[in-house]
Amino acid sequence: MEAQAQTRVSGEVRVSSVMHVRCADRVPEDVFRQVLEQCAELSPTVQALPPSAALVELKGALRYHGTDARRLGEVLRVRTLSRLGTDVRVGIGPSITVAATASGQIDAPGGVLAVDPDRVVDWLGPLPVEALHGIGPKQASALREYGVHCVGLLATVPPATVQRLLGGKAGRLAADRARGIDPRPVAPRALPASMSVRYVFVQQTLDGALVRGALLDLVVQRGVQLRGRGQVARGLTLSLRFAGGTSWEKSRRLPEASAHDDDLRTLAYRLIDAAGLQRGRLTGLALRGDDLTDADRVAEQISLDQAREDRLVAEAVSDRIRRKFGPDAIGPAAALLRAS
Repeated sequence: MEAQAQTRVSGEVRVSSVMHVRCADRVPEDVFRQVLEQCAELSPTVQALPPSAALVELKGALRYHGTDARRLGEVLRVRTLSRLGTDVRVGIGPSITVAATASGQIDAPGGVLAVDPDRVVDWLGPLPVEALHGIGPKQASALREYGVHCVGLLATVPPATVQRLLGGKAGRLAADRARGIDPRPVAPRALPASMSVRYVFVQQTLDGALVRGALLDLVVQRGVQLRGRGQVARGLTLSLRFAGGTSWEKSRRLPEASAHDDDLRTLAYRLIDAAGLQRGRLTGLALRGDDLTDADRVAEQISLDQAREDRLVAEAVSDRIRRKFGPDAIGPAAALLRAS
């Protein structure tokens, strides 16, 4: 299959070292893992960028496969389409910034865009400043207020001025990347482990108390599972399923990695509040713990909050009761409002 987007910035596309792969649509985690597996068939150096992107180091892969970077991008697209039914956008360049910016410039559902290493500055120059990978909406607004509308203009602004506009570190990075400077290597990283718990309502519900009770029940289940496995989560993802088959999903990071019900509940309630539920009829919800890691690898901050310490003691007692009498032997009263 020919790529839908193919650009040769200067004659023949020369050897580039980094591929930025982005799923054309948001995909479930299991599909994303399979996309990563397809990337790993091309190169052993793959860095997962959840929820739907990845970086692939190509230097060694080009020699091994005996082809150019654009061709490898096309091969990846063919494989993900034929094997997974998922299209990807593939940006290729001599650095992470250039490759990621390139993948963002592909308008078609999928395609391959390769940037010649010798033409990076010329290629970046005409792009709107917000197109440069790493520049967020607020930063772009600050630059535009100063009259910097494109990446080429940003590259001409003295770095000290960019630092005053965007802040020290952010300004240094933006000034360097506008000039094509980005020495970061692709760091091999698999998709972080995760675990989900789900609840399906017997009937469609509009009852906010019932939904909140079901969510609290999932929080407790999630916390018990994590503590039982000696793990902590760095973030949570809440998925809601509505009547008619529509869905909503949002992820947020925890302030500190945790497996405690208190911390998980606080973030889960923020997620459900962010959904802005009004008259949406829910049929089910799922709570996923993201970026799991061993608890003994995370330094837990000493708390001076006695009320919190008391809740943690009660949590440990509850865990012992569950181990002895079963998972339903004890739990928060609010969770009893959930549908049976």
